[in-house]
Amino acid sequence: MCGISGIYKFNEINDKDIVNLKASIKKIEKRGPDNSGFFNDNIVALGHSRLSVIDISKNANQPMTDASNRYVIVYNGEFYNYNTERKKLESKYQFKSQSDTEVLLYMFIEYGADFINKVNGCFAIAIYDKQQNLLFLARDRMGIKPLYVYNDVDKIIFASEIKALLEFDIPREIDNTSLYNYFQFNYIPGPQTIFKNINKLTPGSYILISQEKFTKNRYYSVPENSINTKIIYQDTQEKLIELINESVKSRLVSDVPIGAFLSGGIDSSIITATASKFTNNLNTFSIGYADEPFFDETKYAELVAKKFKTNHTTFKLTNADLLNNLFNVFDTLDEPFADSSALVVYILSKLTKQKATVALSGDGADEIFSGYNKHFAHYNATLNSSKNSLIKNTGFIWDTLPKSRNGKIFNQIRKIQKYNKGLKLNDKERYWAWATIKSEEQTQNLLKTQVNQKDYSRRKHEITEFITSGDFNQILYADTHLVLQNDMLTKVDLMSMANSLEVRTPFLDHNIVNFAFSLPVNYKIDKNIKKKILQDAYKNILPKELYNRPKHGFEVPLLKWLKADLYPIILEDLLNKDLIENQNIFNYKEIQNIVNKLKSGNPNDAPAEIWALIIFQNWWKKYIH
Repeated sequence: MCGISGIYKFNEINDKDIVNLKASIKKIEKRGPDNSGFFNDNIVALGHSRLSVIDISKNANQPMTDASNRYVIVYNGEFYNYNTERKKLESKYQFKSQSDTEVLLYMFIEYGADFINKVNGCFAIAIYDKQQNLLFLARDRMGIKPLYVYNDVDKIIFASEIKALLEFDIPREIDNTSLYNYFQFNYIPGPQTIFKNINKLTPGSYILISQEKFTKNRYYSVPENSINTKIIYQDTQEKLIELINESVKSRLVSDVPIGAFLSGGIDSSIITATASKFTNNLNTFSIGYADEPFFDETKYAELVAKKFKTNHTTFKLTNADLLNNLFNVFDTLDEPFADSSALVVYILSKLTKQKATVALSGDGADEIFSGYNKHFAHYNATLNSSKNSLIKNTGFIWDTLPKSRNGKIFNQIRKIQKYNKGLKLNDKERYWAWATIKSEEQTQNLLKTQVNQKDYSRRKHEITEFITSGDFNQILYADTHLVLQNDMLTKVDLMSMANSLEVRTPFLDHNIVNFAFSLPVNYKIDKNIKKKILQDAYKNILPKELYNRPKHGFEVPLLKWLKADLYPIILEDLLNKDLIENQNIFNYKEIQNIVNKLKSGNPNDAPAEIWALIIFQNWWKKYIH
């Protein structure tokens, strides 16, 4: 992977623009430490920082021009079927490299903007046609690779990260609705960002920019209402294995060392099992907690590694290791993002980079096949069961009991209380309630500024509009657009690229995504099992110990940190009264309430709320103050 940046001016590129572009690329050089390059003419300037993966020679450096010198490309990503497409073009075009970048360039020349439909990969692409003064920007179907865009009357600027855009001295005005959404979700749903006038290019979209017009086109959407009710379950399992084989095999193409993340969960274990069929001595990497056995799952990863004979490395982290990397993660974030597992992904990427430049991951399977505990909750909430009646009628009990994420019993009480409240809501409101950390009332109590209700309602509608009929597939559809794109993929891209590590996601091959959304609900989930088809298809392949165990994910022991090691930072620096009152963003009384809740015997979600505040405050000091 790489980093890209560029500017399209509606008057003329000047010296200041070039200085800013070079500073922009410097800001994201960790995305591509192997080489950097620049192009500019009167209208457009492009920059690129390269992480060499396919054709590591200088012939593949970017910006890259075609033989006629009319077209220029900068590109971040991987194009997995590039050899197939190259063969179709070799009789007409003279290639100077073995790179996938050059294939993309000549495909654009040959087919125009429609070439993007032929590309299987993860990418953010910019191609400039000097003759027509036309700039083409595109982002991959699922949003694996980021592309941020700023525009005003004078120019359009794009980059792989917000921090790169900010080097162009653009306004830094906080979007209040995005701020409100951040404290609800712990991340900011796209296409908006924390800044006004900076947006994420929608996944599966491209933009055409010329002196006369700016047009945006959608070339891919996750398929809706495409259920195939005639397909036989056994045949479906075989087809799924075939698609995963093809996806993993295509993602093993690399001219640098490659490995796989292995958490010990079903998803990463499937990727490891599949990759081990196509490559000998696969390197696998897992991470665990030496000080926190409740969160440690490395024993399952080691079972998988042993079965498939991988070169396995287990990283056992102490709380000191986590804390020592904390401010590196803070520095990586250029908009507030409070998924605490980003810290673990950062460290895993940092340690993996010592032995590999590319890593496969199991990301995406939870959203398209139903892997989250909340998916069980959504499914069961629609059932007319005695269990639901009992929980509804005993809500007063769950409200009074202590709740916390850090402990099996208290966490279960927390989930039951949240489930109880969700049972009383309609489908849309339930989805919203279970996707958020803070309620609308709690969020408004925290913030001094009243949110623009019209703008907020519009964004809320855009997130929940897919949920109309109680069809469980609609929950997964909403999650691919909300959770997957804005939380999971953002986290992996930022944390891996901060360590110059490329992560590939086989489950998000669009052929697998399309297939997943053609499956009936009962092929994915029932009252007994999540990710049903994935589990059944690989039941005779994976170790039996992986089945029927709780899902943890990359949890971080926030409560212990915030009550001990990080507590001085909270009170003395980031959340001290003088700072809060001078900012004029938060109600200090509400922050006090959250801190007191953290220290109590019933912290519930207070650790996550404090973490979100810490992340925001650190970001605000760096980018706004």
